[in-house]
Amino acid sequence: MNKTEILDEYKKQEERLLMAKILDKIEFTKTKNKIQYSDFLNLNEQESVMRLLKKINFSNYYFFGGGENVERKIFVCYPEKLTEEMSRKNDKKALSIIRIKLPNELFGEYDHRTYLGSIIKIGVEREKIGDILVEKTGADIIAKEEITKYIMQNLEFLTRFKSSEISLEDIDELKETEVTKVEVSFVVISLRLDNIVSVLARTSRNKAVEILRQERVFVNHKLETKASKQVNVGDVITIRGKGRFEFKEIAGNTRSGRFIIKIDKYV
Repeated sequence: MNKTEILDEYKKQEERLLMAKILDKIEFTKTKNKIQYSDFLNLNEQESVMRLLKKINFSNYYFFGGGENVERKIFVCYPEKLTEEMSRKNDKKALSIIRIKLPNELFGEYDHRTYLGSIIKIGVEREKIGDILVEKTGADIIAKEEITKYIMQNLEFLTRFKSSEISLEDIDELKETEVTKVEVSFVVISLRLDNIVSVLARTSRNKAVEILRQERVFVNHKLETKASKQVNVGDVITIRGKGRFEFKEIAGNTRSGRFIIKIDKYV
């Protein structure tokens, strides 16, 4: 199967473009015998790429995002003359950390949206940025090495960071953060996805259907747009702009037959 035939299977322009880029990286690696790195991919994109690579029987690759608990990762493909272990020795050349340390008076004032908004404001594409690990005292921003100098130079001119310390660190200096969850309970009429999205996003069912149509909902890292899809215990649901949730258990039923469910919300 040639490249054109492979890409013809992808009807969405965005997905087709991504797969074309991945195939180009693989072709370059094969012809030039050099390691290639993609931009950052979200969980859904990583799943799609893995399905493509399985289809074409390509195995000289891995995903790398800087740490164990990160979500956004780059695709790395390496030539046959290298092993994965040998290739991973070059990972620090691909990614770096922009570390922001806030002044004492701003401790706890900035959240993930603040940092991401600042990055976007200075003209950096989201695909060049990995996870942003936020702490009370600041944040570690994982970024493609090629863009780090530009980011640092421009962040310093933003008013919100004028009193902050901004430094460039090797990727192996990343401060790992523990995954924190908070248990919450809801009552739903059924386990359809639109009902679950409605309570998680704290909105109406009609609005939940619209969120699904906007392709903002992922179940177990896969895009879902079907309102009637049944959600199962153990499923991880991500709603862009609202957060990530895990369906923990069905705790019981109300007298009217509704479901009492427990959800772990990632914070």
